[in-house]
Amino acid sequence: MTRFLNWFNNLYPVWLVTLAVIAFFKPQTMLWFDKPWIFWSLAASMLGMGLTLSIDDFKAIWKMPGSVALGFVAQYTIMPLSGWLVATALKLEPGLAVGIILVASCPGGMASNMISYLAKANVALSVVLTLASTMLAFFFTPMWTSTLAGKYVPVDAWGLCLSALQLTIAPVVLGVLIRWKLPRTADQIGACGPTVAVLAFTLVSGGIVAASADAIASNFGRLALAAFTLHVLGFGVGYVVSKVLRYPESVARTVSIEVGMQNGGMAASLAREHFAAMPLAAAAGVFSGVMQNIIGGLLASWWKRRTPDA
Repeated sequence: MTRFLNWFNNLYPVWLVTLAVIAFFKPQTMLWFDKPWIFWSLAASMLGMGLTLSIDDFKAIWKMPGSVALGFVAQYTIMPLSGWLVATALKLEPGLAVGIILVASCPGGMASNMISYLAKANVALSVVLTLASTMLAFFFTPMWTSTLAGKYVPVDAWGLCLSALQLTIAPVVLGVLIRWKLPRTADQIGACGPTVAVLAFTLVSGGIVAASADAIASNFGRLALAAFTLHVLGFGVGYVVSKVLRYPESVARTVSIEVGMQNGGMAASLAREHFAAMPLAAAAGVFSGVMQNIIGGLLASWWKRRTPDA
């Protein structure tokens, strides 16, 4: 069973793209997967993340303060500003601009841990950075979205804050508490955590593509270009900044991956909840998820053949 689950999880981009294509051409197949399903499936994936974490993982933050500080600051400066730059430079229409900025303001995605492993980066640092950015997303995501997207549409920063708390802090903390008090139960349930996350974002993508099929068809080129540009900037600038600051190659790769890969599922869910009148805002989260996995997978293949010096 473990071998099958690993095989299934490693083909995550395939399931994501396949279901998105099906939902685009046959929207009726996924229209049932609406807001309540989206919210609870993502909350379940965050619970799965919490179940894999222990108190020692939180303590690990203090063992590598420089690298963690670099990754965290890069995550919540490079990406939000890149999102704003992309929206401005490409003169995106309001719905797409809000979606790109929201994606860029979200925490790191869980897929980054798998990409870091494949790229021979620092997996422990990747896990800590994903955890740190997720735990503080309730503040930074609404703050950046309100600041950078406010000129396009009124942003309910407090509402975004509450939604982020429900989507991230609550399920992650619950998972950590279960692991602390019931470690054996956590091991049994947590083994399926990555698979739940794969299923969650795959289904979320399908549901949002189905609901936004017409808008996506009319704006496909701009959606793809905006998502591609955003993530190339994230991966590229994250790596360059780390090297300029003379961090070792393994850390530079990790920061690049953490900055370049966002929680597209969270962005899509928040967009459906708070920008429901703008279907392209949620669609940006889906395109982000597809694009970051393609770029991240190609980078991992390149780096895998080049052992880092440290």
